[in-house]
Amino acid sequence: MIFFGCGCIYRRRRCWGSRSRWWRIKSVCGLRVAASSIRWSIPCSSPCWWTATLALSGVSYQQYFEGAQFVHFLLGTATVALGVPFYERLAELRASWRSLLTGLVCGSVAATATVYGSAKYLGVSESAARSLLPKSVTAPIAMGISEAIGGVPALSAVFAILTGVLGAATGKIVFDLLGIKSMMVRGFALGAQAHGIGTARAYLVSADAGAFAGLALGLHGLLASLVLPWVVRWIL
Repeated sequence: MIFFGCGCIYRRRRCWGSRSRWWRIKSVCGLRVAASSIRWSIPCSSPCWWTATLALSGVSYQQYFEGAQFVHFLLGTATVALGVPFYERLAELRASWRSLLTGLVCGSVAATATVYGSAKYLGVSESAARSLLPKSVTAPIAMGISEAIGGVPALSAVFAILTGVLGAATGKIVFDLLGIKSMMVRGFALGAQAHGIGTARAYLVSADAGAFAGLALGLHGLLASLVLPWVVRWIL
């Protein structure tokens, strides 16, 4: 599949320049499998590989998305499916919900305070500093929050993606150094701070970690969207 995807990009005049939607869909699927196979060994390689391949091939975003519509449609079903493994672990949630909620709030406050304080200390403009505030929230929600608090949505999306890639790549190292063995704690921390990319990484490691990462992803998005605009309005 790796060779198939690369071959389709090499022959992009036929695959992308023509009106054959079937060829475009196969090209996108082949490249997705190629990127996924690399990601198994290097967590940050998937988005880097994907971006570099499209940039070097000269394929425009419009052409890419025309072939990726089917994959984009499946994103919604995959997001809903995150609730299935979580439902199977309701007993663990009932036993640990206070600890998880406390960790979520503390982690959200720490991430927001440190990044804003660091930005202001380094002399970053106010709009850029506000764009950093929702960096630990999944990109679509981060863009909406950024627009509401006076940030730059495009910058917030970039910061969110970088945060997710960094968290997925370094999470295991940090957990090992801190001696954290619980897959529930590891997954919840990854989902809360590295959002979607961290959740995907957690699922590769353990179903338990992935389930609680998906829970943290949704809860942090909800918490940030409700609290951050109020904090910016009344405190900053």
